[in-house]
Amino acid sequence: MANHASADKRTRQNEARRLHNKYYVKTTRNAVKALRNTTDKTAAEALLPKVYAMLDKLAKTNVIHKNKAANLKSGLAKFVNAL
Repeated sequence: MANHASADKRTRQNEARRLHNKYYVKTTRNAVKALRNTTDKTAAEALLPKVYAMLDKLAKTNVIHKNKAANLKSGLAKFVNAL
């Protein structure tokens, strides 16, 4: 139980942000999976910039760590180049 109104507000803000971040992380994770399951090189090359943008936005807002985003981007680039 919160002792201050500001603590109640902070709890509400954290919950709202948690749900917001959860949605975007899940959406990005699904996009990464879709890219990895692609066998067509042209389709993968078309999807790659969109996934990059999603990862960059999550890293910019500290939803995921910048190094995690960089590692995912690197792995996806290697995957697409190997197709």
